[in-house]
Amino acid sequence: MTVIPRKLAFASALALAAGIGSAQAAQTDITVALQLEPPHLDPTSAAAGAIDSVLYSNVFEGLTRFMADGSVVPGLAKEWDISEDGLTYTFHLHEDVAFHDGTEMDAEDVKFSLDRARAEDSVNAQKALFTGIADVEVVDPLTVRVTLSEPDGSFLFNMAWGDAVIVAPESIEGIKNNPVGTGAFKFADWVQGDKIDLVRNEDYWGDAPALEEATFKFISDPTAAFAAVMAEDVDAFVGFPAPENLPQFDADPRFTVLRGSSEGETILSINNKLQPLDDLKVRKAIAHAINREAIIDGAMFGLGTPIGTHFAPHHPDYVDLTHLSQYDPELSKELLAEAGYPDGFKTTLKLPPPSYARRGGEIVAAQLRAIGIETEISNLEWAQWLEQVFRGKDFGLTIISHTEPFDIGIYARPDYYFQYDNPEFREVMDTLQRTTDPEARSELLAQAQTIIAEDYVNGYLFQLAFPTVANAKIEGLWENAPTQATDLTGVRWTD
Repeated sequence: MTVIPRKLAFASALALAAGIGSAQAAQTDITVALQLEPPHLDPTSAAAGAIDSVLYSNVFEGLTRFMADGSVVPGLAKEWDISEDGLTYTFHLHEDVAFHDGTEMDAEDVKFSLDRARAEDSVNAQKALFTGIADVEVVDPLTVRVTLSEPDGSFLFNMAWGDAVIVAPESIEGIKNNPVGTGAFKFADWVQGDKIDLVRNEDYWGDAPALEEATFKFISDPTAAFAAVMAEDVDAFVGFPAPENLPQFDADPRFTVLRGSSEGETILSINNKLQPLDDLKVRKAIAHAINREAIIDGAMFGLGTPIGTHFAPHHPDYVDLTHLSQYDPELSKELLAEAGYPDGFKTTLKLPPPSYARRGGEIVAAQLRAIGIETEISNLEWAQWLEQVFRGKDFGLTIISHTEPFDIGIYARPDYYFQYDNPEFREVMDTLQRTTDPEARSELLAQAQTIIAEDYVNGYLFQLAFPTVANAKIEGLWENAPTQATDLTGVRWTD
């Protein structure tokens, strides 16, 4: 029999306790980098998709939720009944769901959230999602009855948006800096300009996530993004902003590169109420001055799909209308002359931080300059863009990717930031909302796409690609982005 000295045996025990003997145990923390930092942490009162990028599904949940493939599945509502006339949805909530502060989540919270979103003084960026709600009734603590003013075939889809998450009246005052949700992770800390920390919710009502801690780091500069991933200072970069570097990661076995698609229609937004941009011929001239392929190649290094309207090419109802705004600078000059601007004009081009906007903006400015339109470029931080452009409507042109799913309905809002006002389009969208027949809906969607393309409301550039670079041992990250989210609930490290 071999005798092990006491000192060696004690050292071995310490080693096992320290984890040396269990080196194969999977890692339980992760650092994920994003390019944009949220302006605050309330997804129900801002248009900033960066909020959902951190909090959607992780911290906040809705009655329904999006999955990685874009499907809509039950969330806090485990099931629902729909009346024969399509006007009444009765949601049955999961039992034993609590907010992170320990308060119970029940039907009263659902009513509070929906009533707050649709209230007259609501600041919800997607308030239109809730305008069809006529009444919200608490049947019992686990049952909510929502009555619509007319049938809405998109209602369950709308309830999956980040703008429709369920919040509590007890914690609503501090939500912008201390978000309290029902999700699998709890908010822990926010070092503004640097990172947000989340920790696992040990009392989560659903399946417990594999990760115990998650840190979101914010790195806006593409060069710094490349350096951080190569040095393994971050474990993953979701929405990697430097597509020119992807081949280097492909060749490095330490990393996995996911080349996904997004719901992001990247557009040259035009202020339709600002002279001379209120002239259809001027907007058409701008559209024909744009060489989409040059922008995709120059700003995105080939990643992106050209679009001719505000609709995702991967959607089965997409209509290819790129021929309506093909690159034709000579036609642009003719149109400007017909509109009374033979020598062109000057306007502003206000660009938010993403590289597609900053890089694309320089290319667009050069293309417009070639037909006589001079643009004064302003590079804005995200909060500035929201204040000046989105809320203040103080701009001529801007470049932005609309990452909300199935969001062509924004063109039916005359007060939306690009200020498009067309009663015919609004009527099509109103009819669509009342229509449930799939063929009829497809026809209406084709009409809607065509109207805004022929009105040249905006310059339609490309569908934003969604590249992610991650440590090769990480699994469960979304490849595509059916909504702007970094869902960590199914992410884990492999051995």
